[in-house]
Amino acid sequence: MHVMDHPLIQHKIGIIRRVETGSKDFRQIISEIAMLMCYEATRDLKVADVEVETPICRTTVKELRGKKLAIVPILRAGLGMVDGMLNMIPAAKVGHIGLYRDPETLKPVEYYCKLPEDSSEREVFVVDPMLATGGSSVAAIQMLKEKGVKRIRFMCIIAAPEGIALMKQSHPDVDIYVGALDERLNEHGYIVPGLGDAGDRIFGTK
Repeated sequence: MHVMDHPLIQHKIGIIRRVETGSKDFRQIISEIAMLMCYEATRDLKVADVEVETPICRTTVKELRGKKLAIVPILRAGLGMVDGMLNMIPAAKVGHIGLYRDPETLKPVEYYCKLPEDSSEREVFVVDPMLATGGSSVAAIQMLKEKGVKRIRFMCIIAAPEGIALMKQSHPDVDIYVGALDERLNEHGYIVPGLGDAGDRIFGTK
């Protein structure tokens, strides 16, 4: 697990925690945090030397090599992180996973899954602003694995220790990137101190 300690990330997380931050600013800052986290989370991507022609002469430059990238938000709140990540890696493909919690079993149920055809050949970033109980994230990653995806990273802005524990237990092979690790979950399953319901705050719903 990697907890981001960059001052800009921490500053922006402080803004979105505030109850008075409206949906417009919340959306914008979520996107900015995702962009900054993407920068940090891609630090270990491999590069190769390539010869190019500049206006002056030929030279050797670096470019990404190896597996291509994909971004897979968990609907609906994960959508808020996509644009920021695409600003950093515009060639990435985007998939979507939709889950809801069964009211009787409390287990995640898939209602939508659309992935790039070559997802099994890509390094996939699963994104969701909040990692609370971890149930949806664990289920989404399991769905990807069942579809042949082998290289998966998970990125969230705020996480609870309970969610981190379940992720590590269920998918120890997945690197986890976290903006802030909070104290705990409350009796309603919300992260404390957290920021409330990320989806409602991104889209202005209640």
